[in-house]
Amino acid sequence: CRYLAVQLSPAIPVFAAVLFLFAMATLLRTSFSDPGVIPRALPDEAAFIEMEIEATNGTVPQGQRPPPRIKNFQINNQIVKLKYCYTCKIFRPPRASHCSICDNCVERFDHHCPWVGNCVGKRNYRYFYLFILSLSLLTIYIFTFNIVYVALKSLKIGFLNTLKETPGTYPSMSLTVLTVLEVLICFFTLWSVVGLTGFHTFLVALNQTTNEDIKGSWTGKNRVQNPYSHGNIVKNCCEVLCGPLPPSVLDRRGILQQEESTAQEGSCPRGPGTQEPPATQGPGQAQEGHSVLSLQVPAPCVSDTETPEEKQRTPGELPVPSLDAGRAEH
Repeated sequence: CRYLAVQLSPAIPVFAAVLFLFAMATLLRTSFSDPGVIPRALPDEAAFIEMEIEATNGTVPQGQRPPPRIKNFQINNQIVKLKYCYTCKIFRPPRASHCSICDNCVERFDHHCPWVGNCVGKRNYRYFYLFILSLSLLTIYIFTFNIVYVALKSLKIGFLNTLKETPGTYPSMSLTVLTVLEVLICFFTLWSVVGLTGFHTFLVALNQTTNEDIKGSWTGKNRVQNPYSHGNIVKNCCEVLCGPLPPSVLDRRGILQQEESTAQEGSCPRGPGTQEPPATQGPGQAQEGHSVLSLQVPAPCVSDTETPEEKQRTPGELPVPSLDAGRAEH
């Protein structure tokens, strides 16, 4: 506000602009960064994991439920379970979870934030925390100096006269009325934004995630202590907010070789020596132990005795009698 810059200090609008730019920068960094997506298992890796699971669990009798696919892992003298993801075909690392919206396993999964349009995980949690912290400070800053502006104007000419003075953006509203509206908006926004910042500050101090807090992983009936906490608020904050970031394991420029090879096979014509697939069987005539995935009808073959006109004929087109055949009939 120009009035506050003249009456109090020119640093007031400058600091507000810096806070706004910082909040936008952290918002964009949170939205467009990799939260820690874990790649899915390749077909060979998934088959090897299935073989290991079958070798460990053995054959399950028909009609009985197979045992859960978990592995026990020890962290700080405490057993932590590694769960198997049926979508990604991997055993998830500790504190990882599968996001149903992004359809990916995320390392140190916190939550999926619809406001930033991305998951919040190990690689972008610090930027998310800085975003909500700077947004809270910006909201408090605007709320405070809006009140200061109204108070300074009211001390000179009174509150009612202040509301009628200085036309604002709209002809029927003064600048002070707009300022009062900003105060009301900031007042109701403070509770949600500042409350969210306080909640995540509490989680950072305990080295805990939102997912673990909702599920009650370390505060449930078992009263199991958090094996990831250092028992010190400063150490927990330094690990979560200042620790080294692991590199992203996503290959953003990679090409799906499987889909590419399938497309090439479908576009290449069959040679003369290619064996034709077996004739498709009728419904209910499939061999036992095999499931029919798709039905492929081979293209009609062209024999050596066909004429050039018949070779150019499209499938389903009726033959056109030649001129010589018509003369022979007459």
